Amino acid sequence: MGHEAQQVLRSVFGFNSFRGEQEKIVDHLIQGGDALVLMPTGSGKSLCYQIPALIRPGTAIVVSPLIALMQNQVSALKQMGVKAAFLNSTLHYSAVQEVENGLRSGALDLLYVAPERLMMPNFLSLLSPAWIALFAIDEAHCVSQWGHDFRPEYLQLAVLHERFPQIPRIALTATADDTTRKEIIEKLNLHEAKIFSASFDRPNIRYQIALKQNTKKQLFDFLAAEHPGDSGIVYCLSRKKTEAVAEWLCGRGLKALPYHAGMDAQVRHRNQDRFLKEEEIIIVATVAFGMGIDKPNVRFVAHLDLPKSIEAYYQETGRAGRDGLPANAWMAYGLGDVVTLRQMLGQSDADEKHKRIELHKLNAMLGFCETTQCRRQVLLKYFGEHLPRPCGNCDTCQNRIESWDGTIAAQKALSCVYRTGQKFGAGHLVDVLMGNATEKVQNFRHDGLSTYGIGKELTEGEWHSVFRQLTAGGYLVVDMDGYGGLRLGAESKPVLKGEKTIQFRRDPRPAKKKKELSPPPHRTAMRQAAYDNPADHQLWERLRACRLELAQKQGVPPYVVFHDSTLREMVAVKPSNIEDFLNLPGVGARKQERYGEIFLEVIRGREKAYVVHL
Repeated sequence: MGHEAQQVLRSVFGFNSFRGEQEKIVDHLIQGGDALVLMPTGSGKSLCYQIPALIRPGTAIVVSPLIALMQNQVSALKQMGVKAAFLNSTLHYSAVQEVENGLRSGALDLLYVAPERLMMPNFLSLLSPAWIALFAIDEAHCVSQWGHDFRPEYLQLAVLHERFPQIPRIALTATADDTTRKEIIEKLNLHEAKIFSASFDRPNIRYQIALKQNTKKQLFDFLAAEHPGDSGIVYCLSRKKTEAVAEWLCGRGLKALPYHAGMDAQVRHRNQDRFLKEEEIIIVATVAFGMGIDKPNVRFVAHLDLPKSIEAYYQETGRAGRDGLPANAWMAYGLGDVVTLRQMLGQSDADEKHKRIELHKLNAMLGFCETTQCRRQVLLKYFGEHLPRPCGNCDTCQNRIESWDGTIAAQKALSCVYRTGQKFGAGHLVDVLMGNATEKVQNFRHDGLSTYGIGKELTEGEWHSVFRQLTAGGYLVVDMDGYGGLRLGAESKPVLKGEKTIQFRRDPRPAKKKKELSPPPHRTAMRQAAYDNPADHQLWERLRACRLELAQKQGVPPYVVFHDSTLREMVAVKPSNIEDFLNLPGVGARKQERYGEIFLEVIRGREKAYVVHL
């Protein structure tokens, strides 16, 4: 079995060796075993069922939650010569009939379906006489009612084991805490499945968190400095904000598109399609966007608002750098985010147990933001992993974080919260501490309190930092009553009594404000940093242009033709013949036959003389 799987890996997918646990998972599934696979985005989960699908007799049924995902995966498989198809609401009746006939006749290697269609009685009846190789349940965390991507239709997928007990099943997810893992096993009846858990580390992603000052300008400066001309995703909490930020970025010369669930469905689909098929597109979205997006050259994921949990943050940032090349996870964060999320949680219809779980997750996310330790170590620890040394590829590793003894400041802040009645937000509390005689301070007679004006040794910004860090540490709690007031938390008593000291991280000084934003660099200048050698840079651009032309002629995303990593290898190796071309990573027999001579002519500098036939 191992030799056959290795042969398929090389001849179809163009890779010489398996990564991590892939080979063990493939062998286990080929032999008929069930599996639960926990592997980070970009680690090659799809190969774990695609290779067994090509080796085991029959058709593999792949449950996929998103139309765009299944369409792109089928397009990519067809490029490799694999007989793949999908069934979803975009197909006309005749196309549905053709796919169903292919399933009946055994002409398909893989069939992608949405969970809703899979559970239809007529489709289950169609499966009964068919020869099924395996069932693959992608994005399996959707089964968790406590998860951020819960899909109720996933709960019905346990019927597969009942109706087809001899067919192996594989459930796959890129992130799952202990609670979610147990739910997947329980809800999908995978008690006998072997669990394969790879490291959740994504070493190519650099984690950076900035304090909110002017978030749109901060985002623009980040993009101009580190990602000019790159594709990426910007996440916002509200629908209104996604449209405002996208419009603002477009006004500064960037190609930005909004995406949220409240948009017209056709416009939303068109924006997603452009993001997948064009270069240099930035999508500004709510969390409605992204699950299952397999665009490999997303070079950054930016958050303009705090995610609800580390799971959500990991899932969303994991959409960057799927090709293994360097990528950034950047976020702007402030105390206002905490207030907003606490209020949303308090106003939700969830029961108290669910609210406690979500509050615990939010507090863990706050701790991640405020840590002075290596962010990757904190992130991996949350998922039960130990990273022995700091990663060197996050902001806390690359910039030494200064700290200061904040015990007295904390006592003043906590006392102020107590003496004002534990119902006011940070802005008002800072005014009291600073001795600002605002109308609100005077109306509530807080200018007569013992804490009025006792905090003039710190700036307003420093006091906001104190309140933010006290909240992150559990010393203060944001009320969920809709007003965002702060009250004393369980950890505050020993600090007030002088039994515990507190160290605060010193926030970086805000950058000096510029009167005007610099215009984005000219497009040809954007990618000069890709290669120091001008000839290599020109070849890189010609290869990308050729790939884009081929993709547009076929109506598929450019990465379906070749990933950036394959083009970079072409620049590095410069193969001179078709045999050398086949040795490139990501080049299987079908792609060699289909594209080999075309790209060889580009490398030789004679692409204009070559006629493209597809």
